[in-house]
Amino acid sequence: FGDSQDGSFYFVMELLDGVNLQVLVDKFGPQPAKRVVFLLRQICDSLEEAHRASLIHRDIKPSNIYLCAQGLQFDYIKVLDFGLVKSTSSPELSQMTMEGQAAGTPAYMAPEASLGEQRIDGRSDLYSVGCVAYYLLTGRLLFEEATATATALAHVQKVVVPPSARTEMPVPGDLEELVLACLAKKPEDRPHSAQELSRRLAALQ
Repeated sequence: FGDSQDGSFYFVMELLDGVNLQVLVDKFGPQPAKRVVFLLRQICDSLEEAHRASLIHRDIKPSNIYLCAQGLQFDYIKVLDFGLVKSTSSPELSQMTMEGQAAGTPAYMAPEASLGEQRIDGRSDLYSVGCVAYYLLTGRLLFEEATATATALAHVQKVVVPPSARTEMPVPGDLEELVLACLAKKPEDRPHSAQELSRRLAALQ
């Protein structure tokens, strides 16, 4: 960013060629399991990098995940919009929301985030990844409630219907089991890190 010769202010941003995952599903419907795994592993790579820098995204959702072409690579994932990021190492950088106030998008928020708990970690992002995976596989939200408050409460209280029961697309059992593990109500019951989740995705048959 800076000033041009005529005094105009400018800033430069990366040009992304593609669509976000929300548009992808809206336009083409649920995605094949193999492609979903390919996309999820890239999301995990981005989140692992952020988490190692003590940054929790807190707003992982399809519209914040961009599917683009980069050089000769297609289906290249970019995780965008760190506007609600929480730093676990620098609390002074994480004061965008007041204590006890939920931050994020209700349809993709972990139970602990819906409750406004302050002590969240990378496993909250992994819950959101599970919600994204569910949406990619089924074309439907995890919980389809009438209001944002009801949606947040559903994440805390309601039992998840397995994705295979809500789509005609084939969902392999081992993939479904891993998605449901990400959607566990308690953080300790989810994969411990984005790296672990990526390894478990890579091991699927």
